Amino acid sequence: MARFGGRWPEGDSEIGNLLRRKGLDAAGVGPVETWPSSLRHIAEMVVNSRQPKFVAWGPELAFIYNDAYIAIFPERHPAALGKPFQQVWSDIWPQFEPIVKATLNGQSQLYKELRVPMWREGQTEDTWFTFSYTPLRDDDGKVAGILCATMEVTDQVLAKRRERIALDEAREKSATLALVNRAGSAITAELNVDRLTQIAVDAGVALTGAEFGAFFYNVDDGEGGSYMLYALSGVDRKHFDRFPMPRNTKVFEPTFSGEGVVRSDDILLDRRYGQNAPYSGMPSGHLPVRSYLAVPVKSRDGNVIGGLFFGHSQPARFSDAAEASLVSLAGQSAVAIDNARLIRAAEIEIAQRREAEDQLRKLNETLEIRVAAEILDRQQAEAALQQAQKMESIGKLTGGVAHDFNNLLQVISGNLQLLSKDVVNNGRAKERISNALSAVERGSRLASQLLAFGRRQPLEPKVINIGRLVSAMDDMLRRALGEEIEVETMVSGGLWNSFADPAQVENALLNLAINSRDAMDGAGKLTIEVGNAFLDDSYSRTHPGVAAGQYVVLAVTDTGSGMPPEIVEQAFEPFFSTKPEGKGTGLGLSMVYGFAKQSGGHVKIYSEAGDGTTVKLYLPRSFQSEDRIATGDNVPATGGTETILVAEDDEGVRATVVEMLTDLGYYVLKAKDAQSALTVIESGAHIDLLFTDVVMPGPLKSPELARMARERLPNIAVLYTSGYTENSIVHGGRLDPGLELLSKPYTREALARKVRHVLVNQAQRRLTNPVPLPANGQPRDIVQARLKLLLVEDDTFIRMDTAEILRDLGYDVIEADSGEQGIELLRGSEAGIDIIIADVGLPGMSGPAFAALAREAFPSLGLIFATGNSNLPEASRFSGSVLLPKPFTTAALDRAVKVAAQQRPIA
Repeated sequence: MARFGGRWPEGDSEIGNLLRRKGLDAAGVGPVETWPSSLRHIAEMVVNSRQPKFVAWGPELAFIYNDAYIAIFPERHPAALGKPFQQVWSDIWPQFEPIVKATLNGQSQLYKELRVPMWREGQTEDTWFTFSYTPLRDDDGKVAGILCATMEVTDQVLAKRRERIALDEAREKSATLALVNRAGSAITAELNVDRLTQIAVDAGVALTGAEFGAFFYNVDDGEGGSYMLYALSGVDRKHFDRFPMPRNTKVFEPTFSGEGVVRSDDILLDRRYGQNAPYSGMPSGHLPVRSYLAVPVKSRDGNVIGGLFFGHSQPARFSDAAEASLVSLAGQSAVAIDNARLIRAAEIEIAQRREAEDQLRKLNETLEIRVAAEILDRQQAEAALQQAQKMESIGKLTGGVAHDFNNLLQVISGNLQLLSKDVVNNGRAKERISNALSAVERGSRLASQLLAFGRRQPLEPKVINIGRLVSAMDDMLRRALGEEIEVETMVSGGLWNSFADPAQVENALLNLAINSRDAMDGAGKLTIEVGNAFLDDSYSRTHPGVAAGQYVVLAVTDTGSGMPPEIVEQAFEPFFSTKPEGKGTGLGLSMVYGFAKQSGGHVKIYSEAGDGTTVKLYLPRSFQSEDRIATGDNVPATGGTETILVAEDDEGVRATVVEMLTDLGYYVLKAKDAQSALTVIESGAHIDLLFTDVVMPGPLKSPELARMARERLPNIAVLYTSGYTENSIVHGGRLDPGLELLSKPYTREALARKVRHVLVNQAQRRLTNPVPLPANGQPRDIVQARLKLLLVEDDTFIRMDTAEILRDLGYDVIEADSGEQGIELLRGSEAGIDIIIADVGLPGMSGPAFAALAREAFPSLGLIFATGNSNLPEASRFSGSVLLPKPFTTAALDRAVKVAAQQRPIA
């Protein structure tokens, strides 16, 4: 390198001028004058170069650069000249330290468009450089520094990036346009609205980059609108099970009202969202939504069909381009939906027109058939009407006949029963009377069957379980049918209750079973089935008078000879029978038919000659709980000392019934009609029971007589009797609730039981429902609102069970385990005891001994002795006491309490 007196050549270089100053002391290499020739040579080359260059020399890599390099870091010039490399570029030293070390190790390096985060104008900004690092050697050949030739390419890099982004956007727009066009083509070609909207939503998710999208159909419900989820994309539909319709809030309103596009970079910050009482913010469990984009889908006529909704869990994910694409997609979807609707409407109209044309064709083809069917239906209706009129006529005839016939039978029966007492020692006379009474019974049964067929018998329907009733009849049926008949009973599980008269159900089953026995000539198999059944409208149309609905069906099937169709058609007619003369009346099936019809049910015969017969009795289903069926048959056929008023217009009947009641111990008053009976009642006579015929001449009818009697004598009991009740106390074929009826003709035993039953029931009602005091303040009867019982029983389990049953029956119960404890309880009872129920065989003090002490202290106590013996203990000592044989039923226990309450002594 040429030297010019130790100085740099003259020139206009700023850096050269600075280097010529003798005061410049480069870090680690000293003043310029002391630099080695190799450094001076390379420095002169760098300074005179027009390309940005620098040299870093010496142990501290003193930084020497040229004028072209100043533009790279104007803020660091001129302070950087001669300073250590690491100090000059402290902000980028961590990035360049490896490059410097590699160069000092003798490696030449070249970097193109390297990103360098550089501190400029008070902040770090990204810059890009293309540069080379070359190792420099000193005079001894050792690497002593670095030569860098560089060029800043920031503008070029950014320009290329902008170009690339522009190209990407162009490609994206082209792809978006292609996607919109493909979606539009698919949407336009689709005629199914469900598939159409699904295509639109799928395309929208692809266009916008949304995580999920949906189409909600706008439905006008007349109350502000409702919105139905039609299509969903990006998530499983289960996420919307709890949110099938968006809330009608301010953020949804613009879409469903068609105002325009709603786009939000963060829906949670949108002032329209979450400000609608009572709601606040996003519902619990909803998909996370931050970015939100919604576009209305509007029909040609301006009506809003629905809306396309898209969401993303990250904010600011939807661009202007995405919004523009969705607007185009929504427009195409609206046109396609309109077209699909028009096509669908046209298809429906065409289908309706075709259907109408087809119906017209079929109508023309089947006109003759329909006319014939109409004629047949009319004939069936006329036949049903004629049958109904015939049944009505027969019913009126049988009713009138039954009334007079039963009165005659009652006179005959009553007198025969009274006569039987006079011929006790005459065996031949007794036999004749017995034969005559049997004939009376057959006549009564005949009259009853006629009434049943004519639907004139007074039914007492209850809510019953027919399966239980049939099972209870099993032994009786086997005895009635004989050992040669095999009986099988099948009751379906889950059997419904039915509403029917239990006694008539039993009677119907017995009739059917006996008919089957006769059809099998006394040997074969009888199957009884009880199950649930439903008769539909189709069955009802083909069986006039049968209402469609739910029934309980009782089916009786035999293995007998069966019946041909012509016999089946006549089987229900009265007096029709295929049996030999004298073997049957022909009224058994007629009775079953009348009972079924009167009960609102139906009966049907299925039979073929030689193949047995099945008779199905359908009784209407009841949704009520099963009734507890109380019967007076177990009431002893005993008399009493009460006063009975008999109102009967038939002189013969009146005479016999008065004599029978007198013979039973009652004091009897009599009246020939209702008006006469009322006169007796108003005379002030004490009357316990009004026994009145239902049908009597005169303006005052029996029900009105009973009402007026109760007004004047609130504690009077009423018992009706009749051979035919008409409609005075029977309505809809059913005995009015709360009434008691004894049908004519009746036996002395039936009369005794019924009268005793009615009187006991009335006594219980008097005890539980006391009569208010009259105006004079004197009680009509001394009664208590609720009976209080003392139960004395040493067996713990019997005592607990009996006490629970008594409480269920409505009584107050005090328990004692011995006679001694019973005496203590009697003395300490403040309210007083009405009735004692005592076990006879008590340990220690016996039941009778305890009862004697109790009666001595409290003479008006009612007494019931519970025992396994058949006689009352020392009956003469305990007047009015009642025997309760063990084991006893609930009904027997209740009946004993009621009788004891009535018969207890008056103190």
